[in-house]
Amino acid sequence: MEEKKLDLKSLIGFALIFLLLLWMIYNNTASNEAELKEKAKKEQIEKARQKQIPEQQTAIQPKDSAVTDSLRLQQLKNSLGAFAYSASLPSAKAGVTELKNDILTLRIANKGGYIAEANINGFEQFSKGSKQRVELIKDNNADFNLQFKTKDNRILNTRDMDFEPVLTKEGNNQVLTMRLKAGENQFLEYRYVMKPNDYMLDFSVRSQGLSQVLDVSKPMELEWMLKAYRNEKSVSYENRYTELVFEYEDGKDNYLGQGKNEADKADAVTYVAFKQHFFTAILLTDTPFKTADFTSENLVKDEKTDTTFTKKFTAKMPLEFKGGEVAYNMNWYYGPADYKILNQYDKNLDEVMPLGWGIFGWINRYVFIPVFTLISSFIPYGIAIIIFTILVRLVMSPVTYKSYVSQAKMKVLRPEINEIAEKYKKDPMKKQQETMKLYNSAGVNPMAGCLPALMQIPVFYALFQFFPSFFDLRQKSFLWADDLSSYDSIVHLPFYIPFYGNHVSLFPILASVAIFFYMKMTTGDQAMSAPPQEGMPDMSKVMKIMIYVSPIMMLIFFNNYASGLSLYYFISNLITIGIMIVIKKYIVNEDKIHAQLQANKAKPKTQGRFQRKMQEMMEQAQEQQKARQNKK
Repeated sequence: MEEKKLDLKSLIGFALIFLLLLWMIYNNTASNEAELKEKAKKEQIEKARQKQIPEQQTAIQPKDSAVTDSLRLQQLKNSLGAFAYSASLPSAKAGVTELKNDILTLRIANKGGYIAEANINGFEQFSKGSKQRVELIKDNNADFNLQFKTKDNRILNTRDMDFEPVLTKEGNNQVLTMRLKAGENQFLEYRYVMKPNDYMLDFSVRSQGLSQVLDVSKPMELEWMLKAYRNEKSVSYENRYTELVFEYEDGKDNYLGQGKNEADKADAVTYVAFKQHFFTAILLTDTPFKTADFTSENLVKDEKTDTTFTKKFTAKMPLEFKGGEVAYNMNWYYGPADYKILNQYDKNLDEVMPLGWGIFGWINRYVFIPVFTLISSFIPYGIAIIIFTILVRLVMSPVTYKSYVSQAKMKVLRPEINEIAEKYKKDPMKKQQETMKLYNSAGVNPMAGCLPALMQIPVFYALFQFFPSFFDLRQKSFLWADDLSSYDSIVHLPFYIPFYGNHVSLFPILASVAIFFYMKMTTGDQAMSAPPQEGMPDMSKVMKIMIYVSPIMMLIFFNNYASGLSLYYFISNLITIGIMIVIKKYIVNEDKIHAQLQANKAKPKTQGRFQRKMQEMMEQAQEQQKARQNKK
């Protein structure tokens, strides 16, 4: 077979094809470069135009606005899915709807459907120079959100969605219905009902027809958050009484946030209160929340400086689906943390007030609050505190009298007790037996002086809880104190003293002076009346130290407390000094007591149960001691 050879025509053809390919590649590259250069040039021109004439962008209103609304609507449709219907409604725009009566003003945001502002009418917050009303919610310090899942696995939050507001009236009540719509008859509804002259609102959450679009196998999650504004003069004092309170499991109560960060959880929760010192926001439910998680975060990092917020509270609760829908009847309370107001609702809301537990709370609820309310209803609050103090001291005067008489008896027996102590100093057990015999023969109970003092502890603690919690004292003045619910500074210091503060309060100074003289009068007698105890410190020395320690402690720790409380202790100590002087000079005569005790010794005595028990215990201990000595 003859081999085929390349001729000249074939070579020329291949060369032309190669040149054609090179020309095509070159033209394509040049064209791309030109396009890139043109595009870069246009971008530079556009950037320059935007920098030089930004007003031109905003000047084109009708067409651009329509495009923006269209894009926004499309984005909402893409993100909300089934709830895109709500986004297309005329109400789907920023704005608020106002509910107002004589004592409360609320503004509910169309976007999110939650309370965006809550103002307590008629009350002013502490401010330097200007008067500002108390505002519990403003400037996004609070949030109320429901989170749920759709059947197409979208996680949605009501705070991001637009509700349709409809404001109507039912009699004298204002009714605001906020609906987040997935269709004409498919919606999630918030319903607010405000009554005249009432801090409590009816509030309900319900759904209709949403079982077709929502995943009802999991509950909605309700989240409520509030950053508590500072409204009072003393940051540290207000922060101490700002706390989260919740009721659970048929009337049990718990408190979070007393000066620190805390978290807790509970079952069957019926209400949650975000309580400031004198104002509170409360969410109540007729159907208890199955579970709830709570957190309290302290936002006061430095009490030496001013602060806007005191604490941040959060609560998370599930809303269960029943029959494919959600239906919860609730209430909102935005108002004073006033025992008298909260107690009227008969929903156990008085537990929000820190009045003390057990007998302490009982004394405050049924004795101190009614009595002080009656007194202060017709006289100024400062004078009312003085009258109230006089009544308390008069009621407690029999206890004071018994305590002083017991001390006087022990003082008279002191020489004989010292003789017994010296005679049996090597036999402690025998010394105790002989001392008890002396008490029995003289008819003296060594515990009689302690019991009256113990009886005064519930009253003391109840008063300590009463004054910081009594709302009526807020911003009421007396003499130099401009607010009986806060400290009464007469001097502002240019520096901060740890535990004391940067001011000097006068009422704590007066109370400390009064308690110094009271202890000076009584401490000597108490030390003399206290029987010597083996291995125990000398009580006379301890009492002398307490004469100076107690007034100093009151001076330091009461400097930031309510001036009404310091006024009470000042007047109380003055009255007690007066009562002690009268008892000592005109009622109790030590010579007569000594004669009576000597006469008692001559009479046959039968031991009481307490003395007989003590005698038996001592005899058993003595026998055990002898047995140990015999073994040795």
